[in-house]
Formats: sequence, C-alpha cells, structure tokens
Amino acid sequence: MKFLFFKMLVMWRRMRHGMQARYMDRQDVGRQLEVLMRRIDPSASWHERANWMIDLAEWLRHRPAVSLLDRQSWHQVRRQRLAIMLDWLDQHRDVRRTVQNALQKTLREATGPELFSTTGLPHEPGFFGELAERLARLLLPRHLSPTDLSSLFTAMFPDPDDAAWLLELDNDLLVRLWKLMADDGISHMYWQQVEEAITYLTMTVVADGISPAFRQRLEPKMPMRATPFLALRREVESWLRAQPGDVGALRSVRMLVAVCHAQTDRIYAHLDEYGVSVSLVYRVERMRAHLQRIGRLIDVRAGVASVQSVPSVQGVSGAAGTAGAGRMQLLLADLISAHHHRDSVRGLMRRSFALLARKMVERNADHREQAIAHDRTSYRKVLRAGLLGGAVMAATALVQSSLSRWGATHFVDGVLASLNYAGSFLLIAALGGVLATRQPAVTAPALAARMGELDAEGMRGLIAESGRLLRSQSAGIFGNLLAVIPVTVGLAALGWLLLGRPPMSPEQARQDLAALSLVGPTPLYAAMTGVLLWLASLAAGFADNWFALRRVGEVVSNHRRLVHGLGPMRAQRCAAWLERNVATIAGSLALALMLGMAPVVAAFFSLPLDVRQVTLAAGTVTAAAFSLGWQVLITPSFWLAAGGVAITALLSVATAFACALALALRARDLPRRARNVAMRAVLRRFVVRPLFFILPEGPRAAVRDESAGEDDDEDDPGDDEDSQQRHAA
Repeated sequence: MKFLFFKMLVMWRRMRHGMQARYMDRQDVGRQLEVLMRRIDPSASWHERANWMIDLAEWLRHRPAVSLLDRQSWHQVRRQRLAIMLDWLDQHRDVRRTVQNALQKTLREATGPELFSTTGLPHEPGFFGELAERLARLLLPRHLSPTDLSSLFTAMFPDPDDAAWLLELDNDLLVRLWKLMADDGISHMYWQQVEEAITYLTMTVVADGISPAFRQRLEPKMPMRATPFLALRREVESWLRAQPGDVGALRSVRMLVAVCHAQTDRIYAHLDEYGVSVSLVYRVERMRAHLQRIGRLIDVRAGVASVQSVPSVQGVSGAAGTAGAGRMQLLLADLISAHHHRDSVRGLMRRSFALLARKMVERNADHREQAIAHDRTSYRKVLRAGLLGGAVMAATALVQSSLSRWGATHFVDGVLASLNYAGSFLLIAALGGVLATRQPAVTAPALAARMGELDAEGMRGLIAESGRLLRSQSAGIFGNLLAVIPVTVGLAALGWLLLGRPPMSPEQARQDLAALSLVGPTPLYAAMTGVLLWLASLAAGFADNWFALRRVGEVVSNHRRLVHGLGPMRAQRCAAWLERNVATIAGSLALALMLGMAPVVAAFFSLPLDVRQVTLAAGTVTAAAFSLGWQVLITPSFWLAAGGVAITALLSVATAFACALALALRARDLPRRARNVAMRAVLRRFVVRPLFFILPEGPRAAVRDESAGEDDDEDDPGDDEDSQQRHAA
C-alpha cells in the first residue's frame, strides 16, 4: 500500500510538472540546454517534435513558484535564456543543424492559414456553438493537429503574459531566431498563408454582411451589390493580385475596412429598431474581430512588401529579414493576446450579454407599464390602482388557502397555484390595477436613461429617478394593503354565512401565522422573492424585445385571415394592443409561474425554500386572524406575522430594485468603482432620508432635495481627490 501511494505521488508530480522534470532539476543552464537540445530528432513523428517545441517554450517561460523578481525582471530573464540558447547552438554546430532541421520540417508540414485566420477569433456561426466549443476546450485535453499550426502555437504560449515579453525582444534576437526556424521557402509559404487568411476572413465578413439580419440594419439602405462588404471582397482580390508596392490599392483596401467597421457601429445603433438577440450580437462582435484581424494582416503584408519593393542593393535582404521578423513579432504577440481574450467563457458571456442588456434597456425606455409617482397626483393615481389590485389579491389569497386544503401532490399544487396567480395578475392588468412589489420592465430602462454618464448631473438624476420608482412601489404596497385586509374580511364573512365555516381550520391558521412570523426564514424568503420579481421584469423585457425581433406586430396587422375576419382596422388595433401589452402579459405569466413553481423545484432538490409576496401574505394573515377570532389580535404570533408582512414588503422591493439598478449600471458599461459609488449614493440617501423613497414630495421639497444633491455632488469630487492623494501617498 505504501509503495502504491509513493508511485501515485511520483506520477502526480510528473503530470503536474510535465516534461520539465527531465531537465529543470539541473541548476547548470548549459546542462539543461544540452539535455533539452539533444532530445530532438528530425526523423521523429510530428507529435514528438511538437511536444519538444512545447518543452522548449516551457523552458524559456519557466518561473519558480516562489520568486522575489517582479514581472519586468522575469521578462529580462526570458530574453537572457533565449540569447543563451542561441549562443549555445552557435557553439555546437552539429546540434544546431539537428534543431534547425527539426524546426523547419515541423513548420513545413503545417499547411493552411489557420494560424492567422482562427487563432484568437470566434469562428462558430452562432453564439451557443461558440459557447459549447469553449466549454469543450476548457474541459477536454488539448489536441495537436499536424495540419493546424494554431493548436501548436497556443500550446507553446499558454500564458497571456507571453505577448509582453515577446514584444520586448530586440531585432538582433529576432533575426537570429528567424534564421534558425525559417528559410526562404518557409518564409514564402507563410506569406502565402497570410494572403489566404486575408481572403478567408474577407469571405466570412462578406457572408455576414450581406445576410438579411445585417442588411436591414444598414444605413443608408442599399442593394446587396452596393454594400461595402462586397466592395471589400473585390478590392482585396485586386490588391492581392497587384504589385507589392501598389499604394493606391492598399489605400483603397484600408478605406473599405474602415467603412465596414463604421457599418458595424451603425448596426449597433439600429439594433433596438428591429430587436436584439444574443446570436445577432455575437455575429456583430465576430465581424468586428475579423475586420480587426484583416487590418493587422494587411499591415504585415504591406510592410514586408514595401521593403521587398526597394531596388536591390547591398543589405536589402537583411533589411527584409528584419522587417519580416519585426512584423511577425507584432502579429504573433497579437495572436497570443487575442487567443487568451477569446478563450475565456466568462469573457464571451460578459461581452455578449452586456450589449444585449444595454440595447434592451434602451429599447424598453419608452414602454410605461404603470404610472410612476412623479408628484402627488400620480402618487394618488398609483395608490388607487393599488386599491384595485389589493381587492383582486384578497380573492386570490382565499383561493390559495382553499387549494392548500385539497391535499394534492406537490407538483399539482404548484401548477394550481401558478394558474391562480396568473389569472389574478392578468385580471389586475386588465382592470388597470397595480400589484404590490411587482417590478415593471421599465425600472432598469428608467434608471439607465436618467443616469447618463454618471457624472454629477447623472448622479442627481439617478437618485431622483430611484425615488420616483420606489415611491411608486410604496404607493402600490399601501393601496394593496388598504384594500386586501377589508376585502378579505368581507369575503371570509360571506363565505362563513354561505358555507357555515371559516376560510381556514384553526390548525392551518396557526401554521400560516407561524410560517409568516418575523422570527424565522421569512426575511430570506422575501429576499428570494425579490429576485423572482426582478426576473419577471426581465422576462417582460425579453418578451417585448422578441416581439420586435420577430416583427409580430407587422405579422398580425397584415395576416391574411385576420384581416379577412376582423377587417384591416381591427387587425391593426389588435397588433397595437399586443405591442402595448405584451410585456405586461409576459411579466405577469412569468411571475405567476415562478411564484407557484419555485417551491416545487426547491423541494425537488430538498431545499426548504418558499416565496413571500406582501399582498398574499397580508391576505393570509387576515384570513388566519378571521378564522381564529378577534382574541388572536393580542397574541404575539399575530404581531410577529404582521412584522413578517412588513419585512417582506421591505426586502422584496429592496432586492428587486438592487438587481434592477445593477443591471442598469452594467448596461451603461461603467467600471466597477463607478457602480459601487452609485450603489452607495442611493443607499446613503435611503439611510439619511427614508421617507424620500416612501411618501410623495411637494415642489418645495423637490427643490430643496435638488440643491442638497448639488451640495453632495460638490463635496464628492473633493473626497475623491483626497482619497486618490491618500492612495498615491
């Protein structure tokens, strides 16, 4: 057993340190080089030679786990190792010939432009295909292909810091390394691969640029043959066939690459007109990356061609070699950086969904699902709508308590609860009512529209809009609570007169009061419900975006059977009604489904989680108190349940609003420090003046608040400067 343990330990160390264990344990650099260089055999298989090249790169990059040197010093150490290796090979000519033959043979066997056309670039046609490929590369072992130099290149430089020290190599080392690895035939072959990569990337740009999803967003509108993408293909082909020093063709190609870049910017600007999707955002990002790589390859080819076009004099070949090595140095460093930037799954998700969130926020900015409490008049309007919503939710709470007595299976209970909630939420929306704590899809757009660039004016607008949105939520909560309590009592009394029994049994009433108690998991459930409320608002925004992306309104208004059955005017009104209410319907259904099925899903995973909605909780407490009699009003359990209703209202609204504010800040693509400052500013205002977010304010209070906000903003820059000075000190 002991022998097996030590054997497994040795195998683990070998796998952890790789092939370095064969030579890195030697302290003498000369001995390390001798062991490493004499391992290579030009007649070995391609995989053996490729693994030797990876070991060579690891020897150059090797850094011990504990070191007192900084990053710049280790860059110098790697340059010194490269110089020592080249000097050692110059002293051992027989080993140099063997190494040179092996390197050049390996480079000759790799054909195709994959090194320049796929390294560091997204090449899958769709977002989810690219995501699956990155996850596969993250989980599966690395595959080295003899026909794909890109896999060998990325295996030799697995650290993003490799691009930095590679750029710091001087021209002398570059020329010596170039002569060791390549001859005229290899150089000509790889310049041909650069041209093939330009052609391949141009064709992928053309394929995306002339697709319907892109052409309908181009400005100005133009025929397919007149798009700059097809013109780019023609100009690239003409430039590749022209003389190396044709400055006019080069200028035309660069101009068209810039025009195509500008068209992608215009596509971004018009995403909200036709809707936005993850796939479309990914394709635009892929086109921009391909255009950027085309520009870099054009610079490499043009720079080498300009040197080679000089009349033949003494030293021109050396200058051409230096120029080729220098241009290739810049290109390889760019490939390393692009590979590590692209290989991140988190980076792909962040870039794609950040733009998606920003465009959805901009699109939903004009969709107002409910009145926002700008002043006392609108506050009273939301309060009256809340009264209507509370009356409906009283019946919902009683129906839900009746369903819980049926003893159905947990899944069926969740389905029935979802149907109960869905019918109530849709009825509230149809009657023009407001459901307490339900966050409209306009919350994040309203916050993002007010903050601007988050300067002094943007911060004041953000705090003011936060106050208006939270006052609207407060008015809805007050309206719901003022209506749900008397309506529940009235319905319970009516049921007692008709059925002869209270809405709950004494045991069930006591259990409901204990479940809603402030002392218990109610605060956690309320916070989780706030997340569900925010997710429902996201579902409403996604539904509105999907409606525009699929152009459902135009389809409905021009549908042949609908126009024939309803008439043109009614079909248009139906399409307009759907466009106005699709976000409300989708948000209501999503919230109902999550409130009903979230406990079922949690129970499936043995998680003791539940949901708490303030209006339903108030109705349940009222029904339980009615069932137990008026004497329950003097018991601690009743007041703990009432405190649970209050904390449910506070935490659910606060959690949903915090999530919406975080989404709005991320949609503006602000740095982390700016987002934290905005969060702290809103929290500080809530701590200092909580009534600002609860009760309506008159004109004088608004003016006083604005002046106070200006004073705060005048104080903040000084504080920031002082903090920066302290940090610098």
